[in-house]
Amino acid sequence: MNIDILTLFPEMFESTLGASMIGRAQEKGILDIKLTDIRDYTLDKHNKTDEYPFGGGPGMVMMSEPVFRSLRAVGAEKKKIIYMSPKGRILDQTKIEELSHVEDIVILCGHYEGIDQRILDGWDIEEISIGDYILTGGEPAAIVLVDTVARMLPGVLGDSDGVMEESIYSGLLEYPQYTKPREFEGMAVPEVLLNGNHELIRLWNFEQALIITRERRPDLFSAFLEKADGLSRAEKKIVEKVQSLV
Repeated sequence: MNIDILTLFPEMFESTLGASMIGRAQEKGILDIKLTDIRDYTLDKHNKTDEYPFGGGPGMVMMSEPVFRSLRAVGAEKKKIIYMSPKGRILDQTKIEELSHVEDIVILCGHYEGIDQRILDGWDIEEISIGDYILTGGEPAAIVLVDTVARMLPGVLGDSDGVMEESIYSGLLEYPQYTKPREFEGMAVPEVLLNGNHELIRLWNFEQALIITRERRPDLFSAFLEKADGLSRAEKKIVEKVQSLV
């Protein structure tokens, strides 16, 4: 997968995207991330990329010209273009999986009060949000998008079963995780995780995921129940048990 990131602050990405799984994916050639500084494409002698909005209002707006020129410089006409925007569709697992199959992606990071509307009107751009809150710019959101999409690519995770394990009960929050030591400050690891019975462990994980989802995200819990086809008899009993909890 090839990802071009257009930003006013490329330094915000260098250490983050060069480390951990994303860094290793680039080393393996699974992922190719290129950073483009939008300031390099302004014709203003002071490298200015923003101006006061017509009609008044607070803050500054990113100008069309440098963004248009930077988009053309990376060949965005033939690529999937995403603008990180609080007005966009919320990034969810369905969208993440969809994007994981796209070969070439361009991510445009806005800043200040946003971008000139003519950028959105002049290009085929999909607006995506990572949540109902406002950031100082699109850079942190872009990092989230790259991380979530990249880990879906074959070979990115050290353990290829990682993604499959998380997708078994897609739509549920993750069950609790434990590691050594078995006991710490009076708190012990649940015995079921120590008995070596993988089927019991799998069912325990499923039950815990259901309980946590029901408590913290009842909307996800209800959605899971509506789509829960093909559950085993044991899983159905666990679902009934969790539903009956007060």
